[in-house]
Amino acid sequence: MLQIGLSGGIGSGKSTIAMVLEKMGYPVFYSDQVAKRLYDEHPLLQKQLVDLLGPEVYRDGQLNKQFLSEQLFSNAELKAQVSALVHPIVRSAFESWAQQQTFDLVFNEAAILFETGAYLKFDATVLVLAPLETRIERVQKRDSLSREEVLKRVANQWTDVQKMALTPYHVVNDGRPLLIQLEEIIAELRQKFKV
Repeated sequence: MLQIGLSGGIGSGKSTIAMVLEKMGYPVFYSDQVAKRLYDEHPLLQKQLVDLLGPEVYRDGQLNKQFLSEQLFSNAELKAQVSALVHPIVRSAFESWAQQQTFDLVFNEAAILFETGAYLKFDATVLVLAPLETRIERVQKRDSLSREEVLKRVANQWTDVQKMALTPYHVVNDGRPLLIQLEEIIAELRQKFKV
């Protein structure tokens, strides 16, 4: 079974690409959704976050997302520490999920596969790209953030150029036909890995 990472910067449209892949019949694991669930359901992770960030990281037993975002986007070291707690748990959940799949190709959608080095754990990674202005508009609409807030989040991620150097598989999500791009990439992957 090929395990393929699916990543891209904030607002690039990873989720849209993941949904297209699912419609094509491929199983997709949504790392960011699983991580959000684990923040609220994983007792050890909750304890570690409280130890690291203080009791205000949870409010009435639920993750205080605004507090966590403020902490992480203003402190790169703290962000790395939280990632080091969360990512192994999510990776383990992905491995368990992948073992239950019967398809010969599965995808793992996650925002920061390149920044964390997690892309190295996959057979290949597909990078989703979109123009910066398009990404800003999407995130403003989706998250009700100001332009400055979106740009701050973009600045916390690697540039597309940095990521493009690490994978030859790119999907441009700017209105071009997505299905054709994905079919070409999947054909390349099947040929390269003989699946």
